[in-house]
Amino acid sequence: MSLRGFARRHEINDYSALQCRRMRTDDLDFHLPAELIAQSPAAERSASRLLHYRRSDRAIAHRTFADLPSLLRRGDLLVFNDARVVPARFTLQKKTGGRVEGLFLGEDAAGEWRVLLKNLRRGDDHPLHFADAPDVAVRVIERREAGEVRLAVGSDEPALVLLSRIGRMPLPPYIKREKDHDSRDVADRERYQTVYAREPGAVAAPTAGLHFTDDLMTQLDAAGVEKTFVTLHVGLGTFRPVSAETLDTHVMHAESYTISADAAATLNRAKQDGRRIIAVGTTSARVLESQPADAAFAAKTDQTSIFIYPPYGWRHVSAMITNFHLPKSTLIAMIAAMVGLDEQRRIYATAIAERYRFFSYGDAMLIE
Repeated sequence: MSLRGFARRHEINDYSALQCRRMRTDDLDFHLPAELIAQSPAAERSASRLLHYRRSDRAIAHRTFADLPSLLRRGDLLVFNDARVVPARFTLQKKTGGRVEGLFLGEDAAGEWRVLLKNLRRGDDHPLHFADAPDVAVRVIERREAGEVRLAVGSDEPALVLLSRIGRMPLPPYIKREKDHDSRDVADRERYQTVYAREPGAVAAPTAGLHFTDDLMTQLDAAGVEKTFVTLHVGLGTFRPVSAETLDTHVMHAESYTISADAAATLNRAKQDGRRIIAVGTTSARVLESQPADAAFAAKTDQTSIFIYPPYGWRHVSAMITNFHLPKSTLIAMIAAMVGLDEQRRIYATAIAERYRFFSYGDAMLIE
């Protein structure tokens, strides 16, 4: 098959990306004015702007997210990620009074946490305690690769219960908050969480879902748009820029996901009917595209380290709702895989010119 034929078959409209499989990470770089990085969400979730892109004719239209029900078709299947963000940031205090900022990654066993710690030198290992729970002692058990640390936490409370009291929302570093921001953290606990979040464990939000409201979900039901939920616990690796020179040498992080029996059945019906499967966010897309192309969806819990970048032949996802992503990130590579590198650049240049808001608390895009 020719390159152009391959491009048509796999809906890649920038077939030049296929000419060199060793795509350079720099191809995904762009200049973003700092003032376009959203520091807070829109006043109302569905009031965010929505850039509407059609692959069929490369048309771009500017709408609001509340317009979404009118843009979708009856029978479309929206696939949401129902992961719930853990208030995973915490502060430890040293004997000297100095503070150590931490990020919870997981609990291997009762009282044994996997974390990232900032500003903890080897001589500072103990005694430590939580700044917001002085009665809870903390001890370093092990230092692992990539800065990961294992802690022994002297509390009978499960990690998620303790963090619900003392933790703060793990906002990305490009969202700036003052150290004393209790009132902002209360707001972030609500807005850096989807309205349908159910399964706790994520340390970053599936941000494309932040624009949905209960009312919008009701409107989608009335419009005959079906929905189902998968779970992917978003990790830090999702937002890290690619450091490898070429995309094919980047080592992708792994994330845990679950597809329920109900979700598998719903997905299989949509496939059999030839209806569109629309991923709400890159995280849902990763779950779907991690499944075999030639087999039915099945209930499972697994891990995925899939890295989607040009050229890529999409297996299941027909369209996507997504935010505007970081330069040189795995997320923007996925967008380039869906629309082609040249079109990804044109769309982002248009979004910048039109003053769309970028990243987690920013505006959204519908690619169909």
